[in-house]
Amino acid sequence: MSDEFRKRRLILASLILMVLAIVVVINTPKLETNQITNKNTNYFVAKRSQTLDNLNKLAIKGRAPKTGYSRAQFGDGWIKKNGCDTREIILNRDLTDVSVDSSCNVVKGVLNDPYSGKIINFVRGASTSGEVQIDHVVALSDAWQKGAQLMSLSDRIKFANDPLELLAVGQAANGQKSDGDAATWLPPNKSFRCEYVSRQVAIKVKYSLWVTQAEHDAIKSILNKCPI
Repeated sequence: MSDEFRKRRLILASLILMVLAIVVVINTPKLETNQITNKNTNYFVAKRSQTLDNLNKLAIKGRAPKTGYSRAQFGDGWIKKNGCDTREIILNRDLTDVSVDSSCNVVKGVLNDPYSGKIINFVRGASTSGEVQIDHVVALSDAWQKGAQLMSLSDRIKFANDPLELLAVGQAANGQKSDGDAATWLPPNKSFRCEYVSRQVAIKVKYSLWVTQAEHDAIKSILNKCPI
């Protein structure tokens, strides 16, 4: 075999490997991690004065009837972006030491639960995945009773999948919260309450939702104790 022939074979093999690498990259789903904050930072930080100003922009009204509410009013589950569904995107954003498979599924990671302050070792599986849940910071039924029922379905789907509105949290605390607002439930982890209510205010301003008087007063009470 001549040197020239060997050289041609080597060049051809290199070109084939380059093409295969490009195909793999193009067809591998992208799991985005920085849709609100840097990787592994799920806290929404706003200055107290800014949040108080935003709180004052929110209308204060009573709850509208819950009539007509269902989860389907906010879409049929999670949407997909770049081949990855919203749950996996948020898990990858909020957990540390994350492992992700080729289908965009987070298979394991560690959650510092912002609601409870506890460390949860997440492992994907039929009996274990539920230990970490994706919470809607402003509960969907609460949003429905405070303006979301006036939104279009497409806007409600956007709301339900907005990274600002979502947090990876522990199952127990999420179950305790249910559909409560700041007047009826706050995270047991007191160090997270400033971030929690600031985030709720930001969400309600963004989507033109309102607050009840009790909710307004509860949020203001928390903010008045915040250090920033």
